[in-house]
Amino acid sequence: MPCEGCMERDNMSTGATMDFLLLGFSELLRLRILLFLIFLVVHLVTLAGNMMIFMAVVMEPSRPPMLFFLCQLSAIELCYTLVVVPKALLSLVVVEGSTISFLGCAAQMHLFVALGGAECFLLAAMSYDRYVAICQPLRYAAVMSEGLCLRLALACGLGAFAVALGLTAAVFSLPLCRSRRINHFFCDVPAVLHLACMQSYTPELPLLAASVLLLLLPFLLILASYVCIAVALLHITSSVGRGKAFSTCLSHLAVTLLHYGCATFIYIRPKSSYSPARDKVVSLVYTNITPLMYPLIYSLRNKEVRGILRKMLRRKKIAQVN
Repeated sequence: MPCEGCMERDNMSTGATMDFLLLGFSELLRLRILLFLIFLVVHLVTLAGNMMIFMAVVMEPSRPPMLFFLCQLSAIELCYTLVVVPKALLSLVVVEGSTISFLGCAAQMHLFVALGGAECFLLAAMSYDRYVAICQPLRYAAVMSEGLCLRLALACGLGAFAVALGLTAAVFSLPLCRSRRINHFFCDVPAVLHLACMQSYTPELPLLAASVLLLLLPFLLILASYVCIAVALLHITSSVGRGKAFSTCLSHLAVTLLHYGCATFIYIRPKSSYSPARDKVVSLVYTNITPLMYPLIYSLRNKEVRGILRKMLRRKKIAQVN
């Protein structure tokens, strides 16, 4: 249904030359310098933290499955922040907002959704790893083989890429009206859907389907794994053994709650509840604070990660002395 007074265009014919204006934080002109410095510092620390974990795990000759998945998680977070944050920093420098092409906006949305979805699938794979380690410890080495880990990692990436491609194609095939002004600091799905001319709930169906595949399905797998883990912990008579087994899951649980808390708030809700200001605040946490917390959580809670980081720093000191 076309909307009156809108600047509707045929996306297929003008998509290659169409530009969007990302308003970013244009309503916070007085704070933009402070926000720029804060975001820049957080971005650099996030890159350094994830890069340090990634390099430490890659340089480790013997990598257990959890460290293999953690390495992939750090790589995803590195790409994740690079897709979104530079454009957000640019929107703070340019007062009127930064422009992005139609194809650039579609590419940014696709990469953002694909990386976020791959992270959801990866968290499900990590929960399965914890399930096997606690519920089937004698078969752990045989079940979680290097071949299975590689296949799980590949399935996480390809599955998320396919779902994100379908969602992006569905969103950008919609007739877009109103102005080309996106009240956000990147091309997020709800922000672009808000420009759609159709007044029905039809534009939300691709987002709903993608949310089921990328959010709900992995969450159910994670929930099933932890139900089995909880049942197994109840059969452990020693409180010390129970606490030790549960402590191996704390880092994964903390990351899962952070990731799913923000993602569920943004994507699993009706279009009528869309609020640009609120969404930008939640997206700031989702794209800046959450990736910063992951290296801190894993480096503080995981003994293997701490040991690898110590060895890496020790090797660096020896190299400097030599």
